[in-house]
Amino acid sequence: MVDRDSPPGDSPAGDEAGRIHLPVLAARITSLLLPAFETTENPVFVDGTLGMGGHTLLLLAAHPTLRVIGIDRDPAALEIAGTRIAAAGFTDRVELVHATNDKVAQAVRRRAKGGVQGVLFDLGVSSLQLDLADRGFAYSVDAPLDMRMDPTTGVTAAEVLNTYTPGDLARVLSRYGEEKFAKKIAYAIVRERAKEPFRTSARLVELLYAEIPAPARRTGGHPAKRTFQALRIEVNDELGVLTAAVPGALDALAVGGRIVVMSFQSLEDRIVKHAIAPGTRSTAPVDLPVDLPGHEPRFRWLTRGSETPTDFEISENPRAASARLRAAERVRKATG
Repeated sequence: MVDRDSPPGDSPAGDEAGRIHLPVLAARITSLLLPAFETTENPVFVDGTLGMGGHTLLLLAAHPTLRVIGIDRDPAALEIAGTRIAAAGFTDRVELVHATNDKVAQAVRRRAKGGVQGVLFDLGVSSLQLDLADRGFAYSVDAPLDMRMDPTTGVTAAEVLNTYTPGDLARVLSRYGEEKFAKKIAYAIVRERAKEPFRTSARLVELLYAEIPAPARRTGGHPAKRTFQALRIEVNDELGVLTAAVPGALDALAVGGRIVVMSFQSLEDRIVKHAIAPGTRSTAPVDLPVDLPGHEPRFRWLTRGSETPTDFEISENPRAASARLRAAERVRKATG
């Protein structure tokens, strides 16, 4: 799970919790993106997962002419980010867009026709969503089983639990949560919902404690973690959105532009790697001594594999522990 929020000492929109939310890998992300902003006089940056605006505020403060297109599907996040951006005096340099991050290409076409110098995706669930109990993302408090990042649209986690077939439930839990006991849990959910529909998280957590064997509960974190992750991904189509978002962002980059993606679980990281990797390779036949014109790589990796937080950063911000960072730079325009 991700914390993509405020710099130290900054409380977003009066939220007391805001003072302890730190952007994950903030210094590394800033160091990766700033060189791209120096390639043009008026750089444009797309924060594809704006959250409460922590990374955007740091980058605006670091570069005096940077313009930002801030995208988030969560209206509450956009409102808080807008308030914080205004308080920092950056309103005239930021445009906020209510959309999923697979709409980056469309947003750029309308607002930065020559391409952009940077794109950031900070994936997963934000601190805002985790810390507001009524959103239903956290298994540590009893709350309505909602889990929609955009609460204005789509099905809720309760609807998934109460309407999916046992086979579909097992598929979701196994694929998105990598839950070993997916089938057992799915049939238990169907059995229990026949007595009473699922409405809040406490009843689901109680079922998971009952169905997951005691030895398995003692390893791998909270027994509800995998099921809640799977439901959240299903409700928000997170992997489907990401699969479209990364290619769209790559297409939106100008030459010299950079994409940085921070993921928090292996399914996301795999999609990011497979979306970027083909562009870092030549398309010429492998037995040629030199690249043919137009077949050179279009991107180059800026990271070796996926980078992880330091022990110090994890101690400062425990939610950073599972973060994985990949970054690439466009080195050539697409042809054809």
